[in-house]
Amino acid sequence: MIYHAPLKDMLFALNELAELPAVCALPGYEDCSVELTEAILEEAAKFAESVLAPTNRAGDAGSRLVDGKVVTPEGFADAWRQYVDAGWIGLRAPQDFGGQGLPALVALAAEEMWCSANLAFSLAPMLTLGTVEALLHHASEELRNTYLPKLSTGQWTGTMNLTEPQAGSDLAQVRTRAVPQADGSYKLSGQKIFITWGEHELAENIVHLVLARLPDAPEGVKGISLFVVPKFLVNADGSLGARNDVHCVSLEHKMGIHGSPTCVMSYGDNGGATGYLVGEANKGLAYMFTMMNHARLGVGVEGLALSERAYQKAVEYARERVQSRDIGAADQQPVAIIRHPDVRRMLLTMKAQIEAQRALACVAAAALDRAARHPNPEEKARNQALLNFLIPIVKGWCTEAANDITSLAVQVHGGMGYIEETGVAQYYRDARITAIYEGTTGIQALDLVGRKTAADGGRVARALIGEVRRTAEALSADAQMARLAEGLRDGAERAEACVAYVVDEFARDARRAAAGSVAFLKLMGLLLGGWQMGRAALIAKERLAEEGADVAFLSAKRATAAFYGAHLLPQVGALAASLLDGADTVLGCDDAAF
Repeated sequence: MIYHAPLKDMLFALNELAELPAVCALPGYEDCSVELTEAILEEAAKFAESVLAPTNRAGDAGSRLVDGKVVTPEGFADAWRQYVDAGWIGLRAPQDFGGQGLPALVALAAEEMWCSANLAFSLAPMLTLGTVEALLHHASEELRNTYLPKLSTGQWTGTMNLTEPQAGSDLAQVRTRAVPQADGSYKLSGQKIFITWGEHELAENIVHLVLARLPDAPEGVKGISLFVVPKFLVNADGSLGARNDVHCVSLEHKMGIHGSPTCVMSYGDNGGATGYLVGEANKGLAYMFTMMNHARLGVGVEGLALSERAYQKAVEYARERVQSRDIGAADQQPVAIIRHPDVRRMLLTMKAQIEAQRALACVAAAALDRAARHPNPEEKARNQALLNFLIPIVKGWCTEAANDITSLAVQVHGGMGYIEETGVAQYYRDARITAIYEGTTGIQALDLVGRKTAADGGRVARALIGEVRRTAEALSADAQMARLAEGLRDGAERAEACVAYVVDEFARDARRAAAGSVAFLKLMGLLLGGWQMGRAALIAKERLAEEGADVAFLSAKRATAAFYGAHLLPQVGALAASLLDGADTVLGCDDAAF
């Protein structure tokens, strides 16, 4: 169950592919540097490996609800204290409120480590940072000053309360009510489900962001407002006051991430939970999307992180497990299973996707930083559009792949894979929810084809396809990368046809585009991941020619890119066919056939 943070690959992705030096040069990030980032990530790696990773197995036993209080697994409370004391939660929190104000790109690398080391634990700081983002951008100065300093340092934690028993992803059905009071506050009543870290004793207060309706609100999503509802009310001097009327009434019994308490929260059982309006009335859903977009990028990183942890476990087992002779060898002695071709195929399938996904997530994080800080308005807008396009891909592709990659890790273990004591089954179970929460893969795919492709006539998609073509051209003279270059060229042509189809069909009959939307998302993930692998192969070749080059790492980087071109990019063709030619078979099947 040992975890080693993949620092070399992280730093390669940050420096070479996401252009960290340029990000550090953005206004407000001048105190950041490559050297500082390396030092921070080295310390983060030590913390993830020595403090968080040892709690992961104990966390699988789960949190418990005892007399209305959540009891977290052994080691969680001590790990949280160390995490807060070390200042890790504030890496990308604003400096004005006690955070360190580092680029999202730097924080993303550390957050991957937290997720790999202990996913259940990592969800508490992830949602807290999402709360910070929502309040920072949309709350009044009074609310910001009251809540952000304690959230930015981890003294308090945050949650996001959207889902209700009758309203899953369809938030138009939200029924939680908020009634205005004479003092300017509101009394909330209702129930929310699936609230991650909705109750616990790790922090002294929990700040809930809650979607609710005012008495005169219009129907549907246009009538949803956002409220801050603290577990404990906050006095004028910042100290904690009375317990608010919000309580955890039960915990969900889940397939995975057992250490993270998923709560059913009840508001207003004893007269009404006191809440405070964030921003303007009836604009709550738009405000919550600030939090949700960060959360979706974060969940994509969760999928990547679990894949990394499962891959490491599979490699460790494959090196140690001696079974059967080497195929085709004269020696009849059994060998470690890492020598067997199919095991090597599985490990490389895992490794190649993980490297591609890490690179694409880092590129998205760099776009986030440029969209927030670039001095040129046109560059800010371009990067915001790029980020918007990449978020559903990073979320959907990385989490769907995590289901496959963690499954392959179980397969590498053979019969030992489904024995819980081995440990690898936990990653498989934990990974499954990542493709569901913060919007299922189908929701991400609809967002991609509708808001992110059809809405702008395919402009951002075609610009990225142009980048793919340029990388393919640069690879054309590299004999080792011939298959990768060919795959990128072919993939770009197919993606271009798919973008045209999505733009045309969405305007004509959105259901036809929706029928192939998940195929389109996966196609774009594989293609843009291949683009990053191609860039990595070109850069690695340049670095190999330099004095003192890390030959083993750079050669492995190129070998993995070549594998990606031969084994993963060919899937783009099948996905394109599914989108372009498959709508009739989806929509034409009568309901009675199911």
